[in-house]
Amino acid sequence: MRALAANIEDVFREAAARWTLVAWFILSSLFILIFAAALNLDVVNGALAGAKIFGRSVRIGHGEVDLDKLVLGFEAGFSGFLYVVGTFLAVFATAHLVPRLQEKGTIDLYLSRPVGRVPLLLSRYFAGLLLAAANIVYLVGAIWVAVILKTKVVHPRFLLAAGIILFAIAALLAFAFLVGVATSSTGVSIMATFALFFLGAILAGHDRIEAALSTEWAVQTVRALYWILPKTAELGRAVVALVFGNGGPGRLREGLTLAPFLTTGLFGLGSLSLAAWLFSRKDF
Repeated sequence: MRALAANIEDVFREAAARWTLVAWFILSSLFILIFAAALNLDVVNGALAGAKIFGRSVRIGHGEVDLDKLVLGFEAGFSGFLYVVGTFLAVFATAHLVPRLQEKGTIDLYLSRPVGRVPLLLSRYFAGLLLAAANIVYLVGAIWVAVILKTKVVHPRFLLAAGIILFAIAALLAFAFLVGVATSSTGVSIMATFALFFLGAILAGHDRIEAALSTEWAVQTVRALYWILPKTAELGRAVVALVFGNGGPGRLREGLTLAPFLTTGLFGLGSLSLAAWLFSRKDF
């Protein structure tokens, strides 16, 4: 256990030494400050009488607007944006963990420790998730506090969005580890993971894609890819649906079905298992 804890600590030390933690914190803090400064709300007796976003007035219409509903809709939309931003930042900040581990000299040092290859790889994966979780909690939590301070409206469901975002990151990070073990390249790991993210989003419209295809084998291929690959678009909709709760449209509430979570979780588990198997058999 001490060796595993030391491996996790090494990841955090490495992130600090390579300025990953600092850059992550600065970018997230800058984003939070811009958001807090850009949103100005004129609240009168618990209702919204006027609003400015990035210095531009937002038309409220006749009378006042229910502040609770407005804040709920804003948080739901913004949670989807945080899903994309948080996922991309996490991939950029953690995709180097396996390629860096497999560098000559570094891998020799780690393999000399009293810990197996699979636990070594899994400890790096767990440390990467801890890094991502710390940033997601900071980013979502700070935005949530800023909204409360400006509106006095509290929606705890906004915090729960961090759980779905981290779930998506866990699946994508597992794939990044698989690519990293196979190629030992940080650049390839990042590009392949982003390609997977966008491909999963495109395949959310697999029904329309299948209707446009002329051969049965092509239809079956698209359908198989849809069910195998992570459901990045569906998870994004699930984030928004969770924050909206019962106040969201019916289509959004359908985003909270279990199928996208189950298939994405299986994909992540399969990717991480294959990465561990390849890493255990690799000749260093």
